[in-house]
Amino acid sequence: MVMKPELDKIILIFLLTSIGLIVFPHVYHIPAAVFGFFCLLLAWRLAGVWKPNWLPGKLLTLLLAVSGIGLLYSQHLGLFGREAGTNLFITALGLKLLEMKTERDLYLVNYLAFIVAASQFLYEQSMLMAAYILLVCCVLLATLVCINSRNTQILAAIKTSVMIIVQALPIAVALFVLFPRLEAPKWMLFNDSHRAETGLSDSMEPGSISDMGESFELVFRVKFAGPTPPPQQRYWRGPVLSYTDGKRWTQAIFQKPSRKPAVAGIAYQYTLLMEPLDKNWVFALDMPQEFSTPLALNAGYQLITPERSDQRAEYKVTSYPDYNTGPINAGEYQAATQLPGEPSDQIKQLVGQLHGFDSAPDNFINRLLSHFRTEDFHYTLTPPVMEENPIETFLFKTRYGFCSHYASAFVYLMRVAHIPARVVTGYQGGELNKVGGFLEIRQADAHAWAEVWLENRGWVRVDPTAAIAPERIEREINIDRQTAYGIASANNYLPRPAYNWLKQARQLWGNVDYNWQRWVINYDNKSQSSFLSSFGINDLKAMIYWMIATIALITAALCWFLLYQKPKAADKVLLIYNRFCKKLVKHGLLRGAGEGAKDFADRVKIKLPEQAEKVDQITALFIKLRYGRTATGEDLLQFKTLVSLFKS
Repeated sequence: MVMKPELDKIILIFLLTSIGLIVFPHVYHIPAAVFGFFCLLLAWRLAGVWKPNWLPGKLLTLLLAVSGIGLLYSQHLGLFGREAGTNLFITALGLKLLEMKTERDLYLVNYLAFIVAASQFLYEQSMLMAAYILLVCCVLLATLVCINSRNTQILAAIKTSVMIIVQALPIAVALFVLFPRLEAPKWMLFNDSHRAETGLSDSMEPGSISDMGESFELVFRVKFAGPTPPPQQRYWRGPVLSYTDGKRWTQAIFQKPSRKPAVAGIAYQYTLLMEPLDKNWVFALDMPQEFSTPLALNAGYQLITPERSDQRAEYKVTSYPDYNTGPINAGEYQAATQLPGEPSDQIKQLVGQLHGFDSAPDNFINRLLSHFRTEDFHYTLTPPVMEENPIETFLFKTRYGFCSHYASAFVYLMRVAHIPARVVTGYQGGELNKVGGFLEIRQADAHAWAEVWLENRGWVRVDPTAAIAPERIEREINIDRQTAYGIASANNYLPRPAYNWLKQARQLWGNVDYNWQRWVINYDNKSQSSFLSSFGINDLKAMIYWMIATIALITAALCWFLLYQKPKAADKVLLIYNRFCKKLVKHGLLRGAGEGAKDFADRVKIKLPEQAEKVDQITALFIKLRYGRTATGEDLLQFKTLVSLFKS
């Protein structure tokens, strides 16, 4: 059945607006050509609401479909996976818009739009995105309500859709908690490039880490079971770099540590919530000793995971700041003393001046750190470019550098003095979220330091950056301190009370997001088993029983709420019609409980043939007002007048 034109415009505008809201966030996920093609189709269909003759015919629609297929093929997105599937659905949705002519088409487009809305969660699962998708789904549901209503009232349809969603939420929550968790489908792994990125790399060049000094992108969050370690102990261990060509540092090829470190002193137990990365690294507090499966230590005492790293993951780790890694083997010694060539005379002279060749390693380390402190060296987030001989240029010319400059120069000078040393990259510090009681480690916390092997002590951390910029280590990274290094922030422009309020609001939101990620996004099979076991639900059978019982209880409560409410007052149209029926009672014409208006009118006309015309008019207006879609205020006024003047 072809829809009536006066209804088409209202419903179509509402539906097209809903679809625009649904597809809009995909602008960050799909190719610009595909998004532009969809926008063209959407705008074309929107123009067709007022100019139906502008809509394409069958031949042009076929050409557009072929163009869409060619566009998808040109993007080389493959046949499977989220990229290919999302682009296919969005293109198909845009093409289907041009074919909407019947109510059936409206339903198909609406259902397809729900699928496109759900595809957003393949890319982003934040609380804000969840709220946005819930909003657009509410609008889509309101569109369905409009299609099935006798009157197209947008606000009433939205109110109805909100009520439906509110009623469905308890069952949705019950299913979320109790329904057995399933692993991600394998097709999601096909041809999907990892979009998650971490600022650190498995190699380092002078100045490479400084590029992240102004980034506040979140890397991971840490919640300690006990006290939080002081800032000077918050070294989050990442890749260990041993080989160098004089400019670039890379990892040594070792699979596992030669021995487990001996630990003593305070043990810090904590939970890591890692953001999606493009590497299988887990940044643990130096030195990790106990950790949950499937984590493992590599040769540089860095935690790695065999699981997919492009998803958020939670791990429990125990670390000891006081440790001894013991002796090193021949391979480790060779890697930790490797040099790209013969050091220059200037380098040798500096090492000699600091007694690197004729004193104990501890003495040379202290002298070199003192040299950094006293010889006009500077810490900066924007070091000058050093293309040729970066270590010598930094030590003898510019003397301006970031942590990577100090760490690489320090390790190089240690090796010239025949002391095993290597560069360690990772993160240092972290900002304490006082609302949630956890640390937030961001890209701005990226850091590089050195490790020196000392007899009877093993690998010992030495941070040359602390010699030149102790505030970088001893205080938490925050916006105020970053501003001191030249980063503009809201603190520059807002009064202190307003800035403090904004900071508290940011931390409050950070705490909400942290719990959302832990208890909703990371609610996997393991988390479900742990959570339900605390209520005595330990197997699949018990889980299913509890799920059925919970859903049955919720359904019973909803049924009682919906079916046993106080009767509402009849609407105005029905009240007027009831007055008409009451006038006929004295003639023995009593309307039956299930009798339709037309059937009742037929009986009345048999008994009162002289009133047949008036009865037909009243009945037709009642049906139009009560069940039709095109009733007006004039119809209601005429209906009321006819009933008032009717005399049996």
